[in-house]
Formats: sequence, C-alpha cells, structure tokens
Amino acid sequence: MQGIWTIILLVISNIFMTFAWYGQLKLSEMHISDGWPLIVIILMSWGVALFEYFAMIPANRIGSNINGGPFNMMQLKVIQEVISLTVFTIIVALVFKSQPIQWNHFVAFGLMILAVFFVFLK
Repeated sequence: MQGIWTIILLVISNIFMTFAWYGQLKLSEMHISDGWPLIVIILMSWGVALFEYFAMIPANRIGSNINGGPFNMMQLKVIQEVISLTVFTIIVALVFKSQPIQWNHFVAFGLMILAVFFVFLK
C-alpha cells in the first residue's frame, strides 16, 4: 500500500511541478502575461511549486526504505523521473497543442520504462 500511495503522491507532485515550470509558457502563449516582470512570473511559479512539495516530500518519506517503505533511493528517483516525463507528455499533448509528440518521444519513453525494469533487478 505504501508503494501505491508513493506513486499517487508522485503523480500529484509532478502535475503541480509541470504547471509551475511550464504553465508560465502557456500564459505567454495566450498573451496573458505579456509585460509581466520576470520576478512576478518567478513568484507565481514558486507559489505553484509549493504545492508540489506538499506531495513530493510525503511521497519520498512514505516510499523510502529508510522509513520502512518499499523503494530504495535509486528506485524512487527512477520512478519519479518516469512519472515526471509521463505527466509532462500528457500535459503537453492536452495543453500545448502546438508541440506535437513524435515517434522518437515514444522510443525515449520505452527506454525509460526499461530503466525502471533495470533499476528493480536484484
């Protein structure tokens, strides 16, 4: 059950982080943030990223074998990276329609899935 909660929290965390990092680009694309000072964009993104920490820190604490969870640190990091790329791809496909997903992106994801496989080998 700890593993499932870890993954759910990592997904939530990465949704917030993707919007914190790239949401400002959508605002720019929509001409909403035209003329905003960079410091305002940074503070706005930081505010969104704060919610990322509310999910990421518990995910790592629950999932880490240091605290009795099922994953070692390397496994946690690789899982997080695969979730990050998956969430990012879904958001780009749904929100940034001007950024098409190509065949080589799917090959890269396949290789990331292989990374998860290999990190779990004993």
